[in-house]
Amino acid sequence: MRVLVVSDTHAPSRWRGTPAGLADALASGPDLILHAGDVCRPEVLNGLSQWAPVRAVLGNNDGPELRRWGATPWFEETLDGLAVAMIHDSGDRTGRAGRMRRRFPDASLVIYGHSHIPWDAYDEPTGLHLFNPGSPTDPRRQPFGTFGWLTIEDGRLVASEIVRAD
Repeated sequence: MRVLVVSDTHAPSRWRGTPAGLADALASGPDLILHAGDVCRPEVLNGLSQWAPVRAVLGNNDGPELRRWGATPWFEETLDGLAVAMIHDSGDRTGRAGRMRRRFPDASLVIYGHSHIPWDAYDEPTGLHLFNPGSPTDPRRQPFGTFGWLTIEDGRLVASEIVRAD
């Protein structure tokens, strides 16, 4: 299963169209698209859903129209046998892995956004893989916009990658 992961698109102030690298990724045929919040406009999710099914969580900038679209405060689902959780704001970097382990005790992978800082790391003490795709449209202090790819097979995360969006 190939999962495309985005976060913090901030439409329309930052999302004025799909960045070229993200457009290429969408055209490559993901099986699922996960959006880790701060979508801001449901049109973004409607556009993404033309490429694959979309699941989204609510960010601190998302209003009731995103809830009506179907975005939820958090997401927990088994994807091809892997327990995956997604939340927008995972809190401070210090203690994040332990905090996410307590919040999602059954998860093997936690996806989050909010910081706009790409992160892809396995935390050995908690046995939890943490993944933040960054933002494709609002990199803030990062050198360029990013999104992510996950490959899941038979209950295992076999590959994770942060990709440049432009």
